[in-house]
Amino acid sequence: MSLDVDLYVMVDSGATEPMRVELFDANYTHNCNKMAEAAGIYQCVWRPEECDPPINLARQLIEPLRAGIKQMEDDPAKFIDLNPANGWGSYETFLPWLREYLQACIEHPKAQVRACR
Repeated sequence: MSLDVDLYVMVDSGATEPMRVELFDANYTHNCNKMAEAAGIYQCVWRPEECDPPINLARQLIEPLRAGIKQMEDDPAKFIDLNPANGWGSYETFLPWLREYLQACIEHPKAQVRACR
């Protein structure tokens, strides 16, 4: 099982319906959800629509992602201990994935957010 996240915009191209344009798309294993929980970012990454208030735009993810990434960088041992026993996902791959997601949010702050579990 995995998590798919994407950032997109809807564009009026003159067609009958607006066109969805993907700006960022990434996939990661669910096996690091405990790590995300420990970093305080599980809800905003896995379930942004359930946050209070709901996270709909990339700009709303910037600060939570920064804070979670900082926690992970400040105490790597704590998060390495949460590496999944089955080897699917790790601190070493999850942290760069989060950094890439954060960078996409910074580059596209008005993009819509979608998380598919």
